[in-house]
Amino acid sequence: MIEPLTPDMVFKCLSDEIRARMTLLITHKGELCVCELTTALEQSQPKISRHLSQLRSCAILEDRRQGQWVYYRLHPHLPDWVHEMLQVVLNANEKWLSGDADRLERMRDRPGRAAVCG
Repeated sequence: MIEPLTPDMVFKCLSDEIRARMTLLITHKGELCVCELTTALEQSQPKISRHLSQLRSCAILEDRRQGQWVYYRLHPHLPDWVHEMLQVVLNANEKWLSGDADRLERMRDRPGRAAVCG
């Protein structure tokens, strides 16, 4: 069983812009893999992986492997207040996230479409 998340823990985990953006993109899309996040955020794979690791250790995200891809989604045991807060922040900041979302939508060879992604 994971330790209950407190507001200070959640806000500390999301205090970095990259972690905030990737968490909101995952909130919006439900699940994304590393290559989708590197494309959307225009960051290197090691940097994205480091931030994903931090979000996993905070119990904000959970990963699952499917074939050659590792997908990330919100942790299934997140408290309702965290889900609600993320949805409110996402809805109120679509413009802030629009460039990332646009790059994701334009990405070729996304997983599940004969992609080469890790």
